[in-house]
Amino acid sequence: MSVTAQRFSKRSAAIFAVVLAVAQAIWIAPADAREETVASPSGEIVVSISDEGGRAAYSVTFRGEPVIAPSRLGLLFKDRHGFDRDLRLTNATPSNHDDTWEQPWGERRLVRDRHNELLATFAAENGPAREMSVRFRVFDDGVGFRYEVGKQKALKGAVDITNELTEFGVGDQATAWWIPSGEFNRYEYVYHETPAGDVQDAHTPITFRQPSGVHLSIHEAALVDYSGMSLQSLRPGNFKASLSPWSDGVLVKTKTPFKTPWRTIQISPDAKGLLNSSLILNLNAPNTLGDVSWFEPGKYVGIWWAMHIRDRSWGRDGIHGATTEETKRYMDFAAEHGFNGVLVEGWNIGWDGDWFNNGALFSFTESYPDFDLDALGAYGAEKGANLIGHHETSGDVSNYEAQLSDALDLYERVGVRLIKSGYVADAGQIERIDDQGIKRYEWHDGQFMVRHHLHVVKEAAKRKIAINPHEPVKDTGLRRTYPNWVSREGARGMEFNAWGSPPNPPSHEAVLAFTRMLAGPMDFTPGIFDLEPNKRPPLREDMQRSDPSNRPQTTLAKQLALYVVLYSPIQMAADLPENYEKRMDAFQFIKDVPADWEESVALNGEVGDFVTFARKERGGEDWYLGALTNEDARTLDIPLDFLDGGKTYVAEIYRDGKDADWKHNPYAISIYKREVTSAETLRLPLASSGGAAIRFTPAE
Repeated sequence: MSVTAQRFSKRSAAIFAVVLAVAQAIWIAPADAREETVASPSGEIVVSISDEGGRAAYSVTFRGEPVIAPSRLGLLFKDRHGFDRDLRLTNATPSNHDDTWEQPWGERRLVRDRHNELLATFAAENGPAREMSVRFRVFDDGVGFRYEVGKQKALKGAVDITNELTEFGVGDQATAWWIPSGEFNRYEYVYHETPAGDVQDAHTPITFRQPSGVHLSIHEAALVDYSGMSLQSLRPGNFKASLSPWSDGVLVKTKTPFKTPWRTIQISPDAKGLLNSSLILNLNAPNTLGDVSWFEPGKYVGIWWAMHIRDRSWGRDGIHGATTEETKRYMDFAAEHGFNGVLVEGWNIGWDGDWFNNGALFSFTESYPDFDLDALGAYGAEKGANLIGHHETSGDVSNYEAQLSDALDLYERVGVRLIKSGYVADAGQIERIDDQGIKRYEWHDGQFMVRHHLHVVKEAAKRKIAINPHEPVKDTGLRRTYPNWVSREGARGMEFNAWGSPPNPPSHEAVLAFTRMLAGPMDFTPGIFDLEPNKRPPLREDMQRSDPSNRPQTTLAKQLALYVVLYSPIQMAADLPENYEKRMDAFQFIKDVPADWEESVALNGEVGDFVTFARKERGGEDWYLGALTNEDARTLDIPLDFLDGGKTYVAEIYRDGKDADWKHNPYAISIYKREVTSAETLRLPLASSGGAAIRFTPAE
C-alpha cells in the first residue's frame, strides 16, 4: 500500500469515528434528564421533580436548605409491569388554589387552603405503554403528594400493589422522635428520641429536627382503601414507605383508576410551627355528610378508670362496674356539672372469662342482667347526660361486622349518639373470616381495617352516631370528610398510668403534642385527680392493685393543662366522681373549659420539653391557655398578644403551687385571678412535670 493510500485509510477511519460518536450522541445516549419545580405561595418551600437516570424522583428545600434529598418515587405490581426504571417525565401541569373553608367542629373554625400544585406525568419507555402521575401540592406549611394511575391497557382492571417505592431522604444528622412499627402493641409505645440514623421501622407521624433547627413531620393524609404507611430504614436517615400487608402478602388490592393517600411532609423553621399547620386537613376531601349539627362536642365522664385501677371490673365477678345503679350515679354527677355524656364499658355479654382471646363471644345487642339499656337511655336523655356506647371487639372483626347493623339500630333507638369502639388484639391478629370460611389474620393498619373503619363510620352516620375508635387505624384527617369520626386513640393514653410498665414518663405529653397530635384529635382521657391511685388498699382481700409506682407522673395543674394542649372534641374527665368532689376548686377549670374552638395558636414549645397552646372558645369571647413541661421545672414567659387588643381580661389561673413536684408534692396548686391585657407578658413557673391552665374572660 502506498503512503498516500495509508494516509487516506487513517483519515477515513478518523472521520468514521467522529461520525459514529456523533451518531451515538444523537441516537444512543440517553436523553437529558428533565426537571420541573413547584414552590409554595411564600416561595420558601420548593419541590423539584425529575426523571434523572430513568427514575422518578423528588427533592425538597426550605429557605434554600435541602430538607429532603433526592428521593425515589414509584409503584410495583403483581403480574404487571410497574413504575420503577426507564421512566420519562413527559408532562408537568401547574395550577394553584386559595380558599377558606369552615369546620363544623374543630381546633379552629376557619381553615385556609392555599397551595400551588404540579401534576407530573411519567411514561415508561420500555415494555407496554403505561403512565403514572404524581400530584404535588405545596403549601406554606409543607408538601403533599400522591400517585394517580388511570385506566390503561397495560393496567386494566384489578391490580395488586406489591411495593411502593416512595422514599424520604431526611439524612442521618437529624434528631428523630418515633415509635416502632410492626410491634405487638400497635401505636402504644413511649416515643424514642434518637439520631435519624438509628431509626429502623417507625410509625407515622414521625418528627425530625435538622441541625439548622428546621422541623419536619412525615405522615399521610386521606387514607382510604389503601394500606397504612410506616417508614422503613434503607440507609441511615433514608426511609422508604412500608405498607402493612394483607394476610396473603399483597400490600394493596385495587383497580384502575386509583389514587393513593397523600404522603405528607410538614415543614417549619421551629417546633411550634408544626403545631399550627392545617396541611393534613387541607389534603382531605370536603364534608360528604352534609348537616352534622346532631354531633355536639363536649365533655364526658364514665365507668372506665375504676376498672383500670381495679375498683370495678368489666365482667361479672362481684364488682361489675356497668350496673344500672352505678350508671345513674355517674349520670347524676355529669348533669350536675354540665357534662353531656357518660361512657359505660362492660355492659354487654362477652366480658366474662378470657375476653382478650375470644372476641367471638361478644354480643353487641345483649346486656348483662344488671344493666337496663332502655331505662338508662331514657334517664340520660332526661338528665342531658346521654349514654355513650361501647363496642369492644377483641379484634374479631367478622363477629362485629355480622352484628353491626343490629347494634347501631339498637343504639339509635335508645338515644346513644357516640360510640367508643375497641380492637384490643396484638398487631397482626385482627380476625377475618374469608369467603371460603377460613380464618385470616390481618394488621390493624392494613387495607382490610382501613375499609372496616370507614364502613363503621358511614353506617353510624346514617343513624346520626359519632365514632371514637381505640386501637384504631391512625388518623389521617378524614374527620373533614366524615365529621362523625370525631376522635380516636392511637397512642399511649392515660390507662398506662394505672398499670403500665412503665407508666407514661413526664415528657410523654410534651412529645405527643409534636408527634401523634399532628395527625388529629386524641381521646387521651385526662383529668386524674387521685395521682397515686394504687396506694389505696384493695376493695377486697382477694384482689390486688397494680404496683404503687404506676401512677400519673404529673402534677395536678398539668392534668388541667392537658384539656387545652391535647385537642379532642370529646374530652373525658376520667377520674371517679368522689375524687373530683374532694377538689372542687381545681375541678372548676374542667367544668369551664370547652371542647370546641374558634381558633387555636401554639405559642411556644420544643419537642419533649414543653409546649403552650392558646385557644378561643367557639361562639364566645373567652380564651384558654394550657402550658406543660417535662421532668424539668422551668419558667415560661408568655406574651398575651393573642388576646383582643383594647380589652381587659380577668385571668383565672391554675398553676403549680410553691414547692410543687410530681414525685413528692403533686397536689400543690395555686389558684387565683388577676387582670391582664394583650400588651402584657405573663410569667408562669412550672414544676417538674407540671403545668398551668388559664381562663381569660373579658372584664365586665
